[in-house]
Amino acid sequence: MQLISFFISTLRVSFIFVLLLSAGSAISQEKKSKKERKAEKQAKIDEMIRLEEEGTIVYPKQNIFGFHLYSDGWGAMYEKGKQKNTNKATLYSIEFGERKHPKEVKLYDASSGGGFIFGQPLIYGKENNFFFLKLGVGQSYLIGGKGNKNGVSVSAVYKGGLSLGLLKPYYVDVVDPITSQIVAAKYEGGDGKYDNEFLSNPLGSSGVFKGAGETQIKPGLFLKGALRFDYGRYNEIVSAIETGFGLEYYASEMPIMIRNEPQRSFINVFVAIEFGRRK
Repeated sequence: MQLISFFISTLRVSFIFVLLLSAGSAISQEKKSKKERKAEKQAKIDEMIRLEEEGTIVYPKQNIFGFHLYSDGWGAMYEKGKQKNTNKATLYSIEFGERKHPKEVKLYDASSGGGFIFGQPLIYGKENNFFFLKLGVGQSYLIGGKGNKNGVSVSAVYKGGLSLGLLKPYYVDVVDPITSQIVAAKYEGGDGKYDNEFLSNPLGSSGVFKGAGETQIKPGLFLKGALRFDYGRYNEIVSAIETGFGLEYYASEMPIMIRNEPQRSFINVFVAIEFGRRK
């Protein structure tokens, strides 16, 4: 009986000892695993620091705002980018702006051509304001890295997508020949009530928002190619100049100026100032 009790006690002690050894081994492995993870994390940080010192972009996302000055207008853009690797990024963008006709001339006094006398500045012979809204997707490809923090990186940028042309009638203030009241009028193809006054004696623009409720939407497509020069000292900050060309084509003609042939396609060149952050 004593022998059996001794055997049972020995088994209990052995079992407890094995449990303690297992627990100690698990704790030791966990500590080792934490150390390994910490070492791996530090190694990644060190690699990022090294790449950053060499001027390599190591941030996976970027948000950029830009202002474009076109040969035929202007545009304001927001772009979101996702880095695929150190050389390529996928870009998503939205841009709003305005196309202008090369014959547009802003007058401050239609009667004398002198200083501002009455009404808002006038663009004589303008039929419609042509705004656009672009939704695009594309890529940027790194051609040359900065080499160091004070260098300049050069990337090729190409995009394409949907372009919505927004045609808004251009209203001017004229004098009603019957009532002598000042009224806002748009050009109606030569048969309108105030078309003669619109062309012969406009007083000034009725304002950029006049006629907004009559805006027509004209769908189209666009392509864009450019070079982006990023001169930002720190890689997490985007400071860039971009220059390139654009092509737009719309499903219908876009009349801007009276007595000038309306166009469906628009080719332009541009320069842009861009800024933003990477993270």
